[in-house]
Amino acid sequence: MNLQVTTAVPQADNGTLAINNPADISVIVIYFIVVLVVGLWAMLSTSRGTVGGFFLAGRSMVWWPIGASLFASNIGSGHFVGLAGTGAAAGIAIGGFEWNALVMVIILGWLFVPIYIKAGVVTMPEYLKRRFGGQRIRIYLSVLSLMLYIFTKISADMFSGAIFIQQALGLDIYVAVVLLLMITALYTVTGGLAAVIYTDTLQTIIMVVGSFILMGFGFNAVGGYDAFVEKYMQAKPSVVTWPGLNISARCYTPSPDSFHIFRDPLTGDMPWPGLVFGLTILGIWYWCTDQVIVQRCLSAKNLSHVKAGCILCGYLKLLPMFLMVFPGMMSRILYTDVVACVVPELCTKYCGTSVGCSNVAYPRMVVDLMPNGLRGLMLSVMLASLMSSLTSIFNSASTLFTMDIYTKIRSQASEKELMIAGRVFILALIGVSIAWIPIIQSSKSGQLFDYIQSITSYLGPPITAVFLLGIFCKRVNEQGAFYGLLVGLFIGLARMIAEFAYGTGSCVTPSNCPKIICGVHYLYFALILFGISCILVLGISLATKPIDDKHLYRLCWSLRNNTEERVDLEVDDWTNTQDQESTGVEEPHEEPGCCRKAINWFCGFDQGSAPKLSEEEQAELQKKLTDTSEHPLWRNVVNANGIVLLTVAVFFHGFYA
Repeated sequence: MNLQVTTAVPQADNGTLAINNPADISVIVIYFIVVLVVGLWAMLSTSRGTVGGFFLAGRSMVWWPIGASLFASNIGSGHFVGLAGTGAAAGIAIGGFEWNALVMVIILGWLFVPIYIKAGVVTMPEYLKRRFGGQRIRIYLSVLSLMLYIFTKISADMFSGAIFIQQALGLDIYVAVVLLLMITALYTVTGGLAAVIYTDTLQTIIMVVGSFILMGFGFNAVGGYDAFVEKYMQAKPSVVTWPGLNISARCYTPSPDSFHIFRDPLTGDMPWPGLVFGLTILGIWYWCTDQVIVQRCLSAKNLSHVKAGCILCGYLKLLPMFLMVFPGMMSRILYTDVVACVVPELCTKYCGTSVGCSNVAYPRMVVDLMPNGLRGLMLSVMLASLMSSLTSIFNSASTLFTMDIYTKIRSQASEKELMIAGRVFILALIGVSIAWIPIIQSSKSGQLFDYIQSITSYLGPPITAVFLLGIFCKRVNEQGAFYGLLVGLFIGLARMIAEFAYGTGSCVTPSNCPKIICGVHYLYFALILFGISCILVLGISLATKPIDDKHLYRLCWSLRNNTEERVDLEVDDWTNTQDQESTGVEEPHEEPGCCRKAINWFCGFDQGSAPKLSEEEQAELQKKLTDTSEHPLWRNVVNANGIVLLTVAVFFHGFYA
């Protein structure tokens, strides 16, 4: 049987539109109406007029929307395009990145979130400020987190979503980006975290159902699982020679270990020690210290709901291997010449980039395999994944900027001004992210997911080291943490800048970056960088003055249950500004006009002043927000389910090892 298709330009490039029939268009329109209704309902039913309501959903969320939102926030269109693309190019090992999360969510819910709740923080930089004191660590982490959002999240999701729209609608990639952003920003800017979480829950259902349908069509097209394994190993492009190029067979031949997660530690493209240990370091940074993820957990009613939400997210994270990686590999079987192309001239013709076209694997399957109506559903799935991921990042990036950076510029800013500043900042973030898209197109042989993980490996390990040591080693102090972060950043940036300067190249045209800089696999580099950062943090801390216990109550693990009053290393200068209006003469209040009332309602600004709480009421509210007690029955239920989830993780790793 001939498995290759002719080397034709994909549909979006030859002038025909895949989404041009009433069934597809109707499904897309219905999808947007439903999302809009859910978003409006969330806007009307939750408090958005305060920072706590807008950024933390009033800490009223239950476990199932938290779990769904954790999954939807993590699974953006970058996963559909990136996981499928790397699966098409290199096999199932990339699925190990997803299954690592089954362990990470347990660490998040059982070890990290209890500390964050007891500390009474809203953002991760705020936690570091309380733990270590001073401003420089908090500002450093805020700025670095925003950089990572631009490099690895916003720009990657916009790029991958636009690839799909380009394949389906034939639009210019930047036109597609702008249209998607306009829709996405609408309910992020207006609704706050509650609207984001509820729409995430709806979109998680759409993503999972649509992806299962496509997986079924894919297995049917390749002839079942056994045929899928056999045909993938034979999926080589028909054009493997070109004048002036000496293309090695390993560039277009599927690797013998394509169906193994654990690969050779020295010669493997995804070495198993890196996948087990290096990836765990990146996983702790992403799942346990990243604002996007932790913010969802902090919105929970109580700790049992946090843990149950983490468990639900863990089970959902089993799915990407089957719903994204496998379909990407099927796409290589069905469209070998396009998805597995190795000749730069042909790759440019097929997908607009010379380093490879594996990123079109998933969109190509949707466009070619799905019937009318279902194709529209899958476009909705891609829009849902893009939007849910972007809305989560926009909300969290806005929180970081507003509460950790803007308050240093405008220490006397009102709550309304802070909320406006956060929303305006989102627009600037989008502009920089769009400008970064061309860099992504040519990185890591066109494999988007490899690009995302490599950038994380260069910048994330020092943050992991500081959070781990800060929580579990009370001897660590501000000097050790700051200089560990700073030196770790310089080392990581040296590797990242060198890669971009020399180019990451491809199998056909390798990069000429010196081996001593770029020759170490990025997962091994993450291990080395983590080790150096830990040594620096501990060494400098032991050589300098320790922090007294009275400043660390409920901020580190050994003192988490201490009930004595904590003496903050530094007074939080943001919360104290909120009561400034209580001094002096009250200013006259003008009744706003109709237009101003409409704008205030749309953006969630209160029409009048919030009620003043007495000291006793404020103390009671703070006690409620920092409570980590659990009902014994539900604590046992979630603990048992956590053990089951870990068992499932071990089984799947062992089965595909």
